[in-house]
Amino acid sequence: MRATVIHGPHDIRIEEVPDPRIEHPTDAVVRVLNACICGSDLWAYRGVAPRVAGQRIGHEFLGVVEECGSEVTGFTPGDLVLAPFVWSDGVCVHCRAGMQTSCPHGGFWGEVGSDGGQGEAVRVPYADGTLVRLPKDAATDTALLPGLLALSDVMSTGHHAAVSARVGPGSTVAVVGDGAVGLCGVLAARRLGADRIIALGRHPSRTDIALKFGATDVVAERGETAVEAVRELTEGLGAHAVLEAVGTEEAMRTAISIARDGGAVGYVGVPHSGSAGVDLRQMFNRNVALAGGVAPARAYIPELLADVLAGVIDPGPVFDHTVGLDGVPDGYRAMDERSALKVRITF
Repeated sequence: MRATVIHGPHDIRIEEVPDPRIEHPTDAVVRVLNACICGSDLWAYRGVAPRVAGQRIGHEFLGVVEECGSEVTGFTPGDLVLAPFVWSDGVCVHCRAGMQTSCPHGGFWGEVGSDGGQGEAVRVPYADGTLVRLPKDAATDTALLPGLLALSDVMSTGHHAAVSARVGPGSTVAVVGDGAVGLCGVLAARRLGADRIIALGRHPSRTDIALKFGATDVVAERGETAVEAVRELTEGLGAHAVLEAVGTEEAMRTAISIARDGGAVGYVGVPHSGSAGVDLRQMFNRNVALAGGVAPARAYIPELLADVLAGVIDPGPVFDHTVGLDGVPDGYRAMDERSALKVRITF
């Protein structure tokens, strides 16, 4: 089979790799129909996050079950399924608590020795604990597939930020970051009943999506100027809930500063500067809470899936560029150059 392989910074290739096969009785093999490139993949592409030359890459996909191990009871060949970005056994103490990202038997697609999502097929460990069944007829619904694919990571992650920031009916929310996760955070905040949603972003093509998703205001400034703008929009108070979807020092500093006293910050941007930007004294003095981290997508997918299927939410517009497998290297370049927001891969 063919799959996406990273050899070094800016060196993405499509190569022949071994076909996946059942290695353990709890495995399934999934033929991929849709996958995508994540903003977090760009850290490896740019050389910021180290990778072993020849390592597989990609962690968001949906497809059709081709084969099941002898102990898989929840799926049969032919099922259309969605994979969250982490596999998990579904039965450990963490999985039962809805924290599948801490499963001791879990892992991330594209780890050394595992299949990446940006390939023609994937071996799925612990299929019963990992996969989520989709309606079979969705496989040919070109309008629905992008929204379903977004649940594998970005929509679930945006939702995690909103839940962590305690978004609720009538709340004022600010979202730091106009990438796919930040935009999905806007959609999640609207779904949870936020009354006002302030999107912080500098790219009109992205903030236009934020407005479509439910943002009521856009702040294009950064740093202290952004803080002042949000304060002005909120009569000097700040937001009840702030979603941080970038992971840089400046983004975290901004997020904490625009939260109102007694408010909360939900952070899901992958940190790239340690704890820089987290001012504990400021948080202490103003009773600002901080929660978040890696989103347990497997816990969130069922409820979000119901709303996607019902047409209540559609995160699909975050995909603004589609390629086949051979176009994946160009897709990485487009996202790196910001000429694409999020690239979908069709097979």
